[in-house]
Amino acid sequence: MSEKPAGADMPEEAVGSQMSPKSRTSSSSRSPIAPALPSSSPSSSSVSNSSSLPVPYRSPESSLSSAPSVWQSSPPGSIYDYIRVASFSLGPDGRIAQWSRRATELLGLSHEEAIGKDPVEAFVPPELREASRRTVADILDGREWTGLVPYYNPQAPQAHGIAEVYVMPAETEHGERSALCIAVDVTALRGLETDLAASQAVFGQSPLGFFLFGTDLRMLRVNERFATVFGRPAEAYRGASAYDLLPRGEADRLAAALRQVLDSGQSLTDMPIVGTVPGNPERRRWSISLYRLHSGSGRPIGVAGLATDVTGRRRAEQEAAGVRRNLALLNEAGARIGTSLDLETTARELLDVAVPQFCDLASVDLYQGLLVGDETPSGLADGSAELRRVAFASAVSAGPVGFGDSYLSGSGASGDGAGGATKPVQVGEVHRYPFNSPSAVALRTARARVVPGRDGGESLEMGTMLQSTLVVPMVARDTVVGLAQFSRTKGSEPFGERDTALAVELAARAAVSIDNARLYRREHERALILQRSLLPPGDPEAAGLDIACRYLPGNAATEVGGDWFDVIELPGHRTALVVGDVMGRGLRAAVAMGELRTAVRTLALLDLEPAEVLSALDEIAAGLGAPGGSHAGGRAGSRALARGKAADGSSDLAEVYLATCVYAVYDPVTRRCTFANAGHPPPVLVEPGESALLMEVPPGMPLGVGGEPFEEIEVELPDGALLALYTDGLVESRDHTLDEGLQALRASLNTPDSVVSLEDVCDHVLSTLDTHHGEDDIALLMARMQGMSADAVGDWQLPSEPKSVGRARELARQQLESWGMDELVDTTELLVSELVTNALRYGEGEIRLRLLLDRTLVCEVWDSGLVQPRRRRARDTDEGGRGLQLVGLLSAGWGSRRTPHGKTVWFELALPNGQSSGPDSVEALLSMW
Repeated sequence: MSEKPAGADMPEEAVGSQMSPKSRTSSSSRSPIAPALPSSSPSSSSVSNSSSLPVPYRSPESSLSSAPSVWQSSPPGSIYDYIRVASFSLGPDGRIAQWSRRATELLGLSHEEAIGKDPVEAFVPPELREASRRTVADILDGREWTGLVPYYNPQAPQAHGIAEVYVMPAETEHGERSALCIAVDVTALRGLETDLAASQAVFGQSPLGFFLFGTDLRMLRVNERFATVFGRPAEAYRGASAYDLLPRGEADRLAAALRQVLDSGQSLTDMPIVGTVPGNPERRRWSISLYRLHSGSGRPIGVAGLATDVTGRRRAEQEAAGVRRNLALLNEAGARIGTSLDLETTARELLDVAVPQFCDLASVDLYQGLLVGDETPSGLADGSAELRRVAFASAVSAGPVGFGDSYLSGSGASGDGAGGATKPVQVGEVHRYPFNSPSAVALRTARARVVPGRDGGESLEMGTMLQSTLVVPMVARDTVVGLAQFSRTKGSEPFGERDTALAVELAARAAVSIDNARLYRREHERALILQRSLLPPGDPEAAGLDIACRYLPGNAATEVGGDWFDVIELPGHRTALVVGDVMGRGLRAAVAMGELRTAVRTLALLDLEPAEVLSALDEIAAGLGAPGGSHAGGRAGSRALARGKAADGSSDLAEVYLATCVYAVYDPVTRRCTFANAGHPPPVLVEPGESALLMEVPPGMPLGVGGEPFEEIEVELPDGALLALYTDGLVESRDHTLDEGLQALRASLNTPDSVVSLEDVCDHVLSTLDTHHGEDDIALLMARMQGMSADAVGDWQLPSEPKSVGRARELARQQLESWGMDELVDTTELLVSELVTNALRYGEGEIRLRLLLDRTLVCEVWDSGLVQPRRRRARDTDEGGRGLQLVGLLSAGWGSRRTPHGKTVWFELALPNGQSSGPDSVEALLSMW
């Protein structure tokens, strides 16, 4: 057999590891790969074999205490399980004397085929047999030999191979020479060397931190990357436990995980571990993955793992999570802030978004001047103006909390910071911040500031528990409208730059909504003032009438519209009832309504007939729709737009004053009511004991269209009758037709007997009908006819002769005395004589005198003349011309009106117990000269 080249000798220690302890008395140089071979527990094949195998690392104390366990039986698991060592022996005759089962597996010869055979003939190829016989002869001469031997194995996949054979001379029991042979397949040996080299390269050169724990949960080995990550030399980790590396809590978790993996064999990935490294107090985060190691026979020999420093990745994840949280918070703020045009509601919406998602407690202060309507409150620029706390929210306390910044309560406090209050600001409380406080500086500079929390030793109040506070001015349209404060308590992360930017964005969004709410409140109040000025008082009064009214704007944003109603007192205790509807909605319609309402009142005071009032109003409406108020242009433009025939199609119908109106005049003495209609829904009448019905009033054309005369009808209304005037918003909507709405209105007016008050009737009608559709304004005017009793009326016919003047004075005195109005007798006699005298001098036909007593005293003188009286200023030398001047001075009011058969001149006196007393008669007489 050929000699093995130098350097290829298998180390004697490796070969001798399968021999008995007595045989291992010498050693050769240690192989460079020997230390890297995996350790294994003793083999179960024999006691002598198991005693020679290496055991896991233990401290000296644990090795002594556990020494007897080395000799117990355990599954095979040594290095020889990987390289498959085979053994056989040669007898003195050079033939095979013993043959192991491993030799059968390696060389392919059974025990029967090998025993007694020449080994050269048995498994050496024919071309090498001659040289092999010489080698065997040398061995039997007592020489040791180690070399590579080709062999032939017909059962192997390739039928041949190379074995590394170690031959040791021996002697039989009779002193004859023999040999013990150990053979190892070179291919398996070289594969093991390759695997160990690759494992060493991976372990030593990997950018990941590798570590190995033994079955006693102490470290056997770590690579340089692991040592770098954890900040200690690699040698310092040998024999270390988890408690030598980490704080106790984290060490308990790691030790439990190691034990679980070692016992169950299930891998564990991405286990987070937190700790510090030597020389650096910064908390580090590692991700640990663990898996169990096994020997070739499957026996657990330890736990290996990978450790990765994920501090930077964790920080990046937190940054990304913070960005996502901020974006989600901004998205929520966009959806929840500004849903209402109410200042307090908007402030609460801001805090609902911020607490507890962004902070633990927060508050909103707004400038008091802006809340009450001042555009530029004093002290606004330097941040010292009064503020009102409008909202507060907390996730850690039930009530308001001091934010660690003193404030000044009351308007008289100085702004130097002295006397700052320490109690928390209550919601709704007005206060000021000291001039040099962080809050005032933030208001003054319009820049957010971070205020650190106070030391807990200062006080036991809640403010000492704050980690930090963000003071953020609320800026809208380059104007600071208030201050938002966000606070986090101890244990929370302090506010950073990203938090400040987010808080500024939240405050800005809320500030714009609050400013919009403020502007809306201001415009809304102005619109309400305008609307109230255009409508009659809440409880209008009229002689012989019980009146109730309602107005519901269709535009909830402005609460103004084009519908109107009016109750106008006319001479003779008559009352004009008006309901109108300007086409269009909003402020423009309200302005048009105001102009038309003013025109109606002016025309009504002229005491024209209802049809004449609507005709004149139609002319006025047409003129208002034209540029510059031109009558002709307005008429033409109104007609063209009303018929939808504008030349360029770009005209705006809202610019044309088109309206509907119903005008009724009720006389409580005669119980008769005269109606005229301009395209308006018909009135509804409910007579006592009867069902409601629509009055047949000629509809007429809307105001502003022109070209058609208006008709009027006169109806006698009994006492107790109910008259309802309304606009189409009450009976018409897209959900039902006009006829259905009118039918529903009639049904709602058929009220049960329990509904007695006229106010209750109005409420019943509005609650029964669909009044919340928001499509059009709704105006409802209801009047119950009561009339004037005969005892409150004095009516006489006087002949057209001079003695009628005295008779008129006598009749007036008697009537007033019967009414108990003695205080008015003298003035009434004087003024009655003046009016009767004028009727005799300038009038025609029979004279009629009528006295009416209601809330005032009215005296009327009728004649057949058409010439209207005219008041003039008499000169000192004139003998007459002072009668009407005297009437004007002594009465509360006077006037004249045309009648179908002449005219009526009247005057009115306040009753003695009235709220207004009449003018002093002496002073009035003296003022004439």
